[in-house]
Amino acid sequence: MRGARVLDACAGTGVLTLAAAAAGAGSLTAIDLSRRALMSTWLNCRLRGVTVELLHGDFSAARRLPRFDVVLANPPYVPAARTRAHGAGLAWDAGPDGRSVLDRLCVTLPDLLTERGIGLIVHSAISDPDRSLRQLREGGVDAEVITSGTVAFGPVMRSRARWLAENGYIEPGQGDEELVVIRVGRTSAPMVGECG
Repeated sequence: MRGARVLDACAGTGVLTLAAAAAGAGSLTAIDLSRRALMSTWLNCRLRGVTVELLHGDFSAARRLPRFDVVLANPPYVPAARTRAHGAGLAWDAGPDGRSVLDRLCVTLPDLLTERGIGLIVHSAISDPDRSLRQLREGGVDAEVITSGTVAFGPVMRSRARWLAENGYIEPGQGDEELVVIRVGRTSAPMVGECG
């Protein structure tokens, strides 16, 4: 990632922005719908001496910028009874099927990458990673799950576990979820960091 132009597409607190800085990113851009999230990203970066360009809005607004070598995204993916997220829910609520942000991200991401760029998306298996893979491939990029792991439910998932079970997203009594990381790149060129 050394010297790469990096976009954190759903910045939140800026954790991925800071990870990219630590890995040697050349420039950093963070975008989020939430002004509070952007303030958190700004503060966390400032405290660590990291320079970042902040953009308020949907990640699709990044289409007007030069393309990125790396796009990182940990988008909202938790299924929710309400169709529109607001307030703190912008960080996790993603509509009744958990796909309201993921579907748009999968369509937009290929347009954000340079010819040799890569994207990394993290989301829950509850929100159908196979659908993300299909959408990304239909957008003309390679996509594969490169790692996964099981984690205990956090406060949001615990608070709506009953609703998730009643709607068939999880088994009754389930207290953990599988998270996946999808790597996205183009077939026509090696990905950033690869030899070839």
